Amino acid sequence: MPFYERSPVRIHYEEHGAGFPLLLIPGGGLNSTIARLRGGDPFYAIEEFSREYRCIVADLRNAYDGQSSGPLEAERPWDSYTDDHLGLLGHLGIDRFMVMGFSIGGILAWNLLKHAPHRIVAAVLVEPSGSRPEMRDLFYQTNITGWGSQLLERRPDLKAESVDRFLTNMYRTDPDFVFTVTREFVRHCTTPLLFLPDDGVPQHTSAVAMEAAMLAPNAEVSIFPWKQPKERIPLAIRHVRSFLRAHRPFEA
Repeated sequence: MPFYERSPVRIHYEEHGAGFPLLLIPGGGLNSTIARLRGGDPFYAIEEFSREYRCIVADLRNAYDGQSSGPLEAERPWDSYTDDHLGLLGHLGIDRFMVMGFSIGGILAWNLLKHAPHRIVAAVLVEPSGSRPEMRDLFYQTNITGWGSQLLERRPDLKAESVDRFLTNMYRTDPDFVFTVTREFVRHCTTPLLFLPDDGVPQHTSAVAMEAAMLAPNAEVSIFPWKQPKERIPLAIRHVRSFLRAHRPFEA
């Protein structure tokens, strides 16, 4: 059970397969864990892609169902998670990589593209989260009552005020679009992108995903809807596989 440690941060991660590195970021909001990805919702990415790629996946810092831990960096909440991902990849000796983010993983993939654009070969955003104009406070409210309360029960060293400030800076400071980047950034992001939009839960919005896809100069969109009927899921996976193969560096 490997850990990447950069005091006071401790990140639990797993590696599967071999080949060009593919960072997988599970869904589940701030409770994003390896177990969530292994559950196969909407598909079991490790099983699907570890035959061709070196898949790296980690529990998000302070996910209450996971084993990663560290401080709440309230002044830079999104960047603290990006530090963990980039630090883990550095620990593993990985420079260039692909990323596939599910749900909140889409938001985090955008932040990786902002901070390490030359290291990311391509990105897949699966049922990416986005901010609905009619539900601007959705992410704060669900996390303060869900993730936040669960974390406080398990971390007596944390205070409710710290959790509130952390979530406020994540979701209320700029409650628009995809939280971590602006539309102007997306317009100039030339990294190849593949979107698998979803409207299955309020946090997933196909409207925001499609807006981002229309803005990004090198973006593709899979079929929609692709999760229902379930017979469509293998077709979407084939699209992801062909997209990754098309953009995988030749030497890989």
